[in-house]
Amino acid sequence: MPRVPSTKPSRALGSTSGPMPDLAPSIFRQRMVIEGRAPGPIHSPAIIEYLTQLGEVCGMTVLAEPTTHHSDLYGWAGWVHWDTSGAHFYAWERPVRFFSVDIYTCKAFDPEAAMDFTERFFEAIEIVGKEF
Repeated sequence: MPRVPSTKPSRALGSTSGPMPDLAPSIFRQRMVIEGRAPGPIHSPAIIEYLTQLGEVCGMTVLAEPTTHHSDLYGWAGWVHWDTSGAHFYAWERPVRFFSVDIYTCKAFDPEAAMDFTERFFEAIEIVGKEF
């Protein structure tokens, strides 16, 4: 019986020991995760204000105003759509007050400015950040 060529796409799984293959080197991408602990709960109005101002700090154009959603199990989440991608925000109240921001852009931004702004905005007790 003749072999039928596979229609399964080529794939590769990156690991922590090496970079992920870049399938679109002509498209600029910058990613950053910022995580921290806040002194109090973070709710929808603060998330909306934060994501709006984060766009200004990062030099992004907002295409759609930030939206938020609440989960009784996990807490608040929010998202903003920028002309050059966007950012997600997650806030927990338990088991610990904690927030996590995922920034993904196709335009360069200053990661130190994003982290400094986040720290000030939420009066973070602890904060860490990493670019990808």
